[in-house]
Amino acid sequence: MTRLANMLEGRTEQNSMEAAAAAADIVNLRLQPAQYQNSPLKVIGEHEEGTIAQMRNCMSVGNAVTGVLCADGHLGYAQPVGGVIAYEGQISISGVGFDIGCGNMAVRLDTPYTAIADRVGPILHDITRAISFGIGRANAERAEHELLDDANAWRESDMGAYRQKAAAQLGTVGAGNHYVDLMRDEQGFVWIGVHFGSRGLGHTSATRYLKAAGGKDGMHVAPAIVDEKSEIGRRYIAAMHLAGRYSHAGREWVVERVRRIIGGIATDMVHNHHNYAWRETHDGRDLWVVRKGATPAFPGQRGFVGGSMGDDAVIIEGVDSEESRASLYSTIHGAGRVFGRKEARRRFTRAQMEAWLRERGVMLAGADLDESPMAYRRLPDVLAHHEGTIRVLHRLRPFAVAMAGAGEIDPFKD
Repeated sequence: MTRLANMLEGRTEQNSMEAAAAAADIVNLRLQPAQYQNSPLKVIGEHEEGTIAQMRNCMSVGNAVTGVLCADGHLGYAQPVGGVIAYEGQISISGVGFDIGCGNMAVRLDTPYTAIADRVGPILHDITRAISFGIGRANAERAEHELLDDANAWRESDMGAYRQKAAAQLGTVGAGNHYVDLMRDEQGFVWIGVHFGSRGLGHTSATRYLKAAGGKDGMHVAPAIVDEKSEIGRRYIAAMHLAGRYSHAGREWVVERVRRIIGGIATDMVHNHHNYAWRETHDGRDLWVVRKGATPAFPGQRGFVGGSMGDDAVIIEGVDSEESRASLYSTIHGAGRVFGRKEARRRFTRAQMEAWLRERGVMLAGADLDESPMAYRRLPDVLAHHEGTIRVLHRLRPFAVAMAGAGEIDPFKD
């Protein structure tokens, strides 16, 4: 057995042991009502046993009706990334996660790639100067938005004390796996793609309500579930909606700022959250569907799914099928990690990462080895597992990527 195989086997065994220990602790929680015990879990693709065990632990708490683990899934805080759970009358604070409203936005311009091919470097430089990447950053340009003046939303969420910080951070991208990508489609038109969420507002909201609900911060812990009609539940849902609107506004600001740098007119737009909860009807039941790192894909609904830097991204559309319904109309949000951040830094070199990107013609600003393309699955392989539930409308080839620099670890837990 190779050293890599030994390492992966050891990691899998450790994750499985930690999930088993968490399961033993969960047994001591409030007994799950009989009608929600052993609810079905649909597992799509191939996963470590520890990831599946973490998902099963989540489904053994609260009014879980059904669950899905998408093909890009991996361990997350309490609930796996790529995990989707439908609850009756309840919502999971842990399931939505710390980066509430994290998501993707992609906009097509009427600008051909050939019109800017000779100035990609200066454009990328201007993007890194205009957009704030990294931890604890404030936007150098004040981003105005009506959300900041919505007194009712700030009051209902009980997040008014954070409003000034939120105003300063609106339109900042952060660190971790958050990015601004420039891509071109099959016809040669330029697309702007971004991925980030609610910054400190979402993290502070999640932390506050997780604590109020008696939940714990960690990987192998029981999820914090709250009743939708409870005081905590109503306040948390209001905070989630606020953070979702904030995420949406921030991504729009960044895309527009980048569009102004490139020039051209927007001719198409795709925008979606993938860390959020929605009220939906499935099989005639009114449910809260909590998606962590999973994209809604109802029939005709489009989504933007990025690969790792250097790999093609896609614009997808949900289709109606038995498989789609069984998947709670949910699909992947990215390629999905194979190696954790620390392991990626140990395993790969900057020279390897740069060679990978050079071979694909991608110019990079920032990033560190924890975001190396080799630390991720390949997106076409992941998409193949969701065949019959989505169709690919566009394949977008990246030519420039901007991210936070080396050593920037986002404290907002993407």
